[in-house]
Amino acid sequence: VQLQASGGGLVQPEGSLRLSCAVSETIASFRSIGWYRQVPGKQRDWVATLTRDGSTNYAASVRGRFTISRDNAKNTLYLQMNSLKPEDTAVYYCNVVSGFNVDWGQGTQVTVSS
Repeated sequence: VQLQASGGGLVQPEGSLRLSCAVSETIASFRSIGWYRQVPGKQRDWVATLTRDGSTNYAASVRGRFTISRDNAKNTLYLQMNSLKPEDTAVYYCNVVSGFNVDWGQGTQVTVSS
């Protein structure tokens, strides 16, 4: 499975960005799809998950500000990020889970700074 993340960039605090992740296989077939983020020198942290049945879960730090969604027709996963904070600065990675397999995209940099 190949995943291509895009949409990162530089944004001011309280701004918004939408990340996209194009998936090479039928996105509706995966058990779950999600977003993680990583700051240099730290572990990769979970951000949000969307399961096959449509359930969503969010890390406490982003709940109410971020929204995960998918477009099955385009096989694309999204992360709408609003009210961004400097502490949201990280490389964002998308993933898909099927059975015991987890596949990752290459990451897209998000920088929140004035």
